Amino acid sequence: MHIVVCIKYIPDPEAAFSMFRIDEQANKVVPASGLKHVVSPFDEQAIEAALRIREQHAGARITVVTLGNELSRNALKHGLAMGADDGVLLDDRALDDGDSYATALTLSAVVKKLGNVDLVLTGRQAADGDAGIVGAGIAELLGIPVVAFAKDVAVAANAVRVERVLDDGTEIVETALPAVVTISNELGTPRAPSLRETMRAARKPVVVWNTRDLGLEVSTVGAAGSRTVRERLFAPIKNSRCEMIEAVTPEEQGAKLAQRLREAKVL
Repeated sequence: MHIVVCIKYIPDPEAAFSMFRIDEQANKVVPASGLKHVVSPFDEQAIEAALRIREQHAGARITVVTLGNELSRNALKHGLAMGADDGVLLDDRALDDGDSYATALTLSAVVKKLGNVDLVLTGRQAADGDAGIVGAGIAELLGIPVVAFAKDVAVAANAVRVERVLDDGTEIVETALPAVVTISNELGTPRAPSLRETMRAARKPVVVWNTRDLGLEVSTVGAAGSRTVRERLFAPIKNSRCEMIEAVTPEEQGAKLAQRLREAKVL
């Protein structure tokens, strides 16, 4: 069995708001220089889901995949230290600034190139953009089933059985392999890399591919291939005003407050 886990290296989502600024000319959020980067937490849980499946299926192989520059190799190192077997780094400037569609297209090409992939796991959404589209996009482009918001995943007899989270509970869904499953935080806390696996990670193979390796035209990926147009990105201006309600008694003050709220069409 071959499991592919798609992960993303992002600025620490727990960082203070003051560590980010908005570049309104470029329509981008710019993190402060030196801000710590981490594997998106939902993606870390996707790695954990793959490891749990491998514990039940000896010999299963786990490949972690990420887009980015050399800095993103740290995300792969973390996945390998958790226990994944090998990694793929997609390092090509043509892939920069892609939207969810362009990212899904690139990752689906990776799955095709790897060949004989039984299961693709992703986080339910990235903790920076929170779009939650890429997993379903990969499945659509590959023409295979997708099950979203999984809190438990099991594989048996060429099928995947998923307990998925709903607004009012959970449900059990089963579908044939190959398939894509997006993992939710209800899966539980991912394991910390052990010292043994961390030392082994340095010897595990990581390949670096670009658009040519994937057989993709640069016009179809990254910013050039994106189908989302961001019209404007800005920090909203917050205006506040305090108005004191004066009165002799609390009852009179309450009545005046209610009248003022009605005039403001709040009540």
